[in-house]
Amino acid sequence: MKIMVAIKRVVDYAVKVRVKPDKSGVEMKNVKMSMNPFCEIALEEALRIREAGLASEVVAVSMGPAQCVDTLRTGLAMGADRAIHVEWSSAERLYPLNVAKLLKALIDDEKPGLLILGKQAIDDDCNQTGQMVAGLLNWPQGTFASKVVLDKEKQTATVDREVDGGIETLCLDLPAVITTDLRLNQPRYATLPNIMKAKSKPIKKVTPEDLNVQIRSDMEVVEVSEPPKRKAGVILSSVDELIDKLKNEARVI
Repeated sequence: MKIMVAIKRVVDYAVKVRVKPDKSGVEMKNVKMSMNPFCEIALEEALRIREAGLASEVVAVSMGPAQCVDTLRTGLAMGADRAIHVEWSSAERLYPLNVAKLLKALIDDEKPGLLILGKQAIDDDCNQTGQMVAGLLNWPQGTFASKVVLDKEKQTATVDREVDGGIETLCLDLPAVITTDLRLNQPRYATLPNIMKAKSKPIKKVTPEDLNVQIRSDMEVVEVSEPPKRKAGVILSSVDELIDKLKNEARVI
C-alpha cells in the first residue's frame, strides 16, 4: 500500500508574526520557514506504518513556490521515499478548496491507499483541507486522530479521535483520509546521513495545469490586523477589592 502525506511550508512556530504595514497580510520576507508541526506528525505516522510493514511507500506532497522544495527535502530526510511539488508561484493564495482539488487530482494519478495530513496549519488554522478532499474523493475520513491502527487483511483503519466528550473510535474502510492531532506521536529528527541521502531522492514537479485543476477563489482578504494588546494587570490588596472589580468593572458576577 502507498501512503500519501500532504505537508505545508509555514512560518516557524517560534517566530513572532508581523503584519505588513498595508495590512494586506503577514510579513514573509526574511522570516524563518519550516514544516507545519501537524504535517510533521502526519509524516511521522506514515513512516511508522511503513516501518511496521503495513505500507510499501510514503510519498510527500507540497504546494507553493520553489522554496517548498526545502520543506520536501526535510520530509525526505525524515524518511519519505519520494516527493511531489505542485508549483504555484502566483501571489494569489492557495485556499483549502484549491489544495483539496489538487490533492484529489494527485490521488487519482498516484492511487494511494491512505492520505494522511495535519488537522490544520498553524498559519491560517482553517482545519478544512482533509474534510474537503475526503468529500471530493468520497472516501471515509477520521479527523483529529490520536491513535491509528491498520488491519492489512481486512483493509481497514481504526482511528481514535479526540472530541469534546472524550475519545471516539471509528473503523474506516481503506482507502481513507486521516488528519492528525498533536497527541498521535512525537516526530523524529532528521539525522545527518538521512539529510545527505535526501538530496538524491526524487522530487517530481507538476503544475495545476498538468493536473487539469483551475485555481480560483471565491474569497478575498480585506484586511489583516493584529489582535488588540492586553492591558497591564493590577495587584489587588484584598479579596473584597477583587470582588468589587469583578462586579462593577468586569461585570462578570
